[in-house]
Amino acid sequence: MKNYKNKISTSLLACLFVFALYSCSDDYLEEVDRYSIDSESYFNSETDYYNALIGAYDLLQASYLNVIMGEIASDNTVAGGESATDVVSWQQIDKMIHTPVNSELRKLWEWMYAGVNRTNFILEFQDKTDFEGKEIILGEARFLRAYYYFELVKWFGPVPLKETRFVLGDETSIPRAPVADVYALIEADLNYAITNLNYAAPQVGRATKGSAQALLGKAYLYQNKFSEAANVLDNLIANGPYDLVSDYDMIFEKAGENGIESVFEIQYSDAKGASFDCLQCSEGNIAVGFNGIRNYSGPFFDSGFSFNVPTKEVVDAFEIGDLRKDVAILDIEAWATAHNVTYAEGNEHTGYYNRKYIARQGDLNTGDQNLTNPNNYRAIRFADVLLMAAEAYNRGDISDTKAQQYLNRVRARAFGAPNDITSTGAVLTDAIANERRVELVGEGHRFFDLVRTGRGLEIEGFTTGKNEVFPIPVEEIQFSNGNWEQNPNY
Repeated sequence: MKNYKNKISTSLLACLFVFALYSCSDDYLEEVDRYSIDSESYFNSETDYYNALIGAYDLLQASYLNVIMGEIASDNTVAGGESATDVVSWQQIDKMIHTPVNSELRKLWEWMYAGVNRTNFILEFQDKTDFEGKEIILGEARFLRAYYYFELVKWFGPVPLKETRFVLGDETSIPRAPVADVYALIEADLNYAITNLNYAAPQVGRATKGSAQALLGKAYLYQNKFSEAANVLDNLIANGPYDLVSDYDMIFEKAGENGIESVFEIQYSDAKGASFDCLQCSEGNIAVGFNGIRNYSGPFFDSGFSFNVPTKEVVDAFEIGDLRKDVAILDIEAWATAHNVTYAEGNEHTGYYNRKYIARQGDLNTGDQNLTNPNNYRAIRFADVLLMAAEAYNRGDISDTKAQQYLNRVRARAFGAPNDITSTGAVLTDAIANERRVELVGEGHRFFDLVRTGRGLEIEGFTTGKNEVFPIPVEEIQFSNGNWEQNPNY
């Protein structure tokens, strides 16, 4: 899919009422001119809606931050970096001592709400002009709105909710909506998308019926709506075009992008445009550079900033014979010995790196390798779908036999041959949870898996009744003039 670039970065309190966007990619749309136009005189043609949709997709690229912080907040990784003061906001989240004064949480809030506002812009004017196929664009817009709101609700809990554009002044009048209300809109948006989208995308990287089914199943699972989750995920597994690729290693290489296992994938490229003053301007996957090996000199990999380094605990979670271990985790000391490489040890050096998302030599890269890496983020993989379905069947007390079937399908690939789990009940629940950990390590899901299943205390420093969600940025609380209360115990 085309990568989308819009230099606008706004918070809920400063969302602009103009479009300024352009596209820089080779799969979705030829580059369009940047322009600024009054919204009420826009949406006069299919092209207008199409270009607006690009702007709505654009903020997905900024969600690299959600992924890297979702790992750092969990027990999978530690913050790392050059020193204990390198990106202090991440260091605080790692140790669960973060406060409402946290620049990275503020970015996440701003960027996800910028995505919401761009989808709301399209949907507010959805009836202005008719053309054939408009339901596809509207279905994608509603999928994207659900995606952005899902990120917001899982990070912050109750959040301001609106189905048209946020405008200045809303911060003092619109309350933080209950979590149930946010999920209700997410469900409505995704059901619309499921009805109006097809399994085949119009162009590579755009959302599909399968993307919407998978996200809806995840939204149900996060609410403990197990029967609903099982139904929608079962339908996707039975009728969707997805399957597990035979070689786990290929998923995370360039040749494996947008493959049969990819249910939804965020597209990145090496197009220039980023700087440390505007990370959300990057067309590349910034997390890849931040995850990289510090001062690396050797074959296959490029260097990076040594953040988000896996712990020995997660490395030890892999069973003997699990082929995923050496794909997911780079043992840098063993690699250095085998290939005569040099590197520097960073802060909290564990000896391990997130091999899935560190830079490879030979990736096309015309800009700063740490800011413009073209490695796509596999946001929803079919293996994730199978494991979510297994969890829904097990935790919902629906069918442990069906849960075993889906779990063991994932495990058969992991071990290169059947390696079945035959346990039931709570033991099976734990087995599915551990399978999610090792299958999806490095992909940003672990913190939320622990929290939603009541296992947050497995994270060092976690405080029950507080750390299930993150604090609303202090600036947003201040601008609301008392309208929004802070999350408990922050």
